[in-house]
Amino acid sequence: MMNYQTYQPHTDLSAFVKYYWTLEVPYDPKNYRQKIIPDGCIEMTFNLKEGIKRYISATDFVVHPKSMVMGQRTKSFFIEPLGDVDSFAVCFYPYGFTHFVNTPLAELLDLEVPLTDVFKAETAFQLEKDMFSASSTHERIKIIENFLFSRLNRQDAIENLVKTTVDALLVSKGRQSIGRILENQQSKRRQLERNFRKQIGISPKQLGKVLRLQTALKFLLSDHENLTHIAYESEYFDQAHFIKDFKEFIGTTPKEFLGDKHMQLSSLFYKD
Repeated sequence: MMNYQTYQPHTDLSAFVKYYWTLEVPYDPKNYRQKIIPDGCIEMTFNLKEGIKRYISATDFVVHPKSMVMGQRTKSFFIEPLGDVDSFAVCFYPYGFTHFVNTPLAELLDLEVPLTDVFKAETAFQLEKDMFSASSTHERIKIIENFLFSRLNRQDAIENLVKTTVDALLVSKGRQSIGRILENQQSKRRQLERNFRKQIGISPKQLGKVLRLQTALKFLLSDHENLTHIAYESEYFDQAHFIKDFKEFIGTTPKEFLGDKHMQLSSLFYKD
């Protein structure tokens, strides 16, 4: 049985941190590997018990670092626990994480990297030690927020054009085109593309597609009988366009997604 919970951040961090989440899953050798879907966010995750492996092919895998940063994703991937799962994570808004690091976020694309890759080793090791020795979720939230406040010294880290574009994409749930957001000013588009990958980790178009897919997934999980209605509400050109984008990011059709035991975790994340 999967136990998934979310927690809201301190008000002064709420512009950067979307939420904290915890996941507990008792080990069962009959558990299916689970597919993780791109969501437009960067996450800092602490695997407090056994390791988790990510498949890089049908049979080959790598084991996630126990404390890691997961960069932006451009494709789905499978994970499978090596034992009991007890995870704590910080889910950052698309432009949230850049306020706490100096690393160009494009360097983290489709990767899970140990904390030492983005923070000084001594700082990373101390944070990991504190998080693993904490006795409760409440205590871990306090530790991680103290850490984030100590790093939040780059209030101007996000370029204004990047921020306004992300805000427009978030408000429109990915439906608004980049050309319309920029009022078709090509000079702004070149500037945006240059800074967006550095500060967000993916292109503006990729983020828009991921956000629109999130909206469609929520419709699918609540109104899975009518794909035409879902495509319309999510402002895809037509049902075929919706299915094409769905398969690009998830690897299955919408109907195959529903009831797939490999999608139980993703369904849990996307249900309201």
